[in-house]
Amino acid sequence: MSAQTPATRPVEYGTGVHTGTPATFHYIAQNGIDRLCKINHFLIQAFRHSISDIKENLTGTYLFLLTDVNGVLLSMDYSSNLESHVKQSPIQPGLSFAAQSCGINAISRTMEDNQPVFLLPEQHESPFFQSWHCYAIPLYIGSQHFGYLDVSTINADMQRELMAIAKLIPAYMQNSYRSQVTANPHKQPQVEFTDRQLTILEMISRGWTVKAIALQLKIKECTVNYHKKVIFNKLGVQSSTEAVSMASQLSYL
Repeated sequence: MSAQTPATRPVEYGTGVHTGTPATFHYIAQNGIDRLCKINHFLIQAFRHSISDIKENLTGTYLFLLTDVNGVLLSMDYSSNLESHVKQSPIQPGLSFAAQSCGINAISRTMEDNQPVFLLPEQHESPFFQSWHCYAIPLYIGSQHFGYLDVSTINADMQRELMAIAKLIPAYMQNSYRSQVTANPHKQPQVEFTDRQLTILEMISRGWTVKAIALQLKIKECTVNYHKKVIFNKLGVQSSTEAVSMASQLSYL
């Protein structure tokens, strides 16, 4: 796995304090989480195995987060002494780390910049995250983008170790992921689409509007919207952009 994009140095943003705070955090529904976890099964297992191995050698206090390509939290792990701190926070599976949901954060920044990002506590927009030093990085397997990794700590003196850990984890995940795929090829996640749904999905990926799709396929716009809703549900996404991204990840496009 190419653990990160070619740029190897993290982007460090200025020390300005962000005053705006999102009104609410956005979570996907439980059925959406279940679908995402099924689709990303090997990735989640690789994350858990890697963190389990690395935690044995850690003495600091860390929070580990894994999101999909759209910034939705799939899995997390943390030091035992952080349990009460984490449980009082909004961080739980299904949380969207997009800036529209959580305000500016390390994951939203790396989603925007497509390179490693380090953020200080005061650089997070939401007060819920203003205790954390965070390093986020895109996750790739070969040239395929699978999601984002975030390693965070509340200890300011652990910043250097935090970055070193975050750079090690992708290599562990790569080995674990490939081992799983090799050992369990029949368990690779699949989503079943009808021919019509695949046609519409491909047209969406090309930027066709609902009206244009309806005209081309000689069906009603409401029928197109129905198919889109089914496609979104099967992929566990909420928008055309997310659908195209997920479908590409699963090799349907």
